[in-house]
Amino acid sequence: MMKTTTLAALIASALAVPSVVAQDAQQFSLPQGCEAYLTIQTSSCSVSHHFTCDFDAAGEQRRATLDEEGLSYIGKINSEAEWVESFHLRSGHTEQLSFSADRMMMTDLLAGDVDTWDFTTSSDEIGETQYVGFDQLTGEAVTIDGVDLLRTEYALTAFDEDGTEIWRAEGREFVNAEWRMFIGGVSSYTTSEGTFDSDDTPVEFIFPGEEGFLSQNPKHGCGVELSSAELNSLITATKY
Repeated sequence: MMKTTTLAALIASALAVPSVVAQDAQQFSLPQGCEAYLTIQTSSCSVSHHFTCDFDAAGEQRRATLDEEGLSYIGKINSEAEWVESFHLRSGHTEQLSFSADRMMMTDLLAGDVDTWDFTTSSDEIGETQYVGFDQLTGEAVTIDGVDLLRTEYALTAFDEDGTEIWRAEGREFVNAEWRMFIGGVSSYTTSEGTFDSDDTPVEFIFPGEEGFLSQNPKHGCGVELSSAELNSLITATKY
């Protein structure tokens, strides 16, 4: 689990005045001891930066996502792609993995085409949330911007501490076996406010040294549909 001081440092660094590089592009700032290896521009007006930090456990990695309004999410997963910690800047709440009745296991998904899971997160702000669902490989392999991906289907239901359903989702995402992480796709979320669709399909994969790496500015699909900021205000977790 990330120490509070480390989380504070990470957020403070990310919100600091951005550095200026060639072509006056603004780069996302990382805290000391962290190194980014990938930037993903999605079709939902968001850009995500994936990075590792020296102070984390082996196999852990982090993601920071920005939309038109700025930084919206910071999360950490382990080598099995379990949600270890999530910080939602719009709502101001943090969730931490506390208990798994059935662990989320990337190894099982890649070996057996399906992985079920049932885990609980704790939050000082919203209490405990239980997530129950599955990921399944569809057998389809796709290539987007030169990156090979496996397509998945998933479904999940989120319950509060009393066992009452909070929201549910289903959709189609992607997996990259080398990076051992899920990458967003098309999803449908159902809450007490209704049903909402999102499309977080990746458009560009940008690597160190390439133009747009660590850019703070989302490029695709901005201002045309329900924004990721609006959607994240309706749900309390990010699927990937």
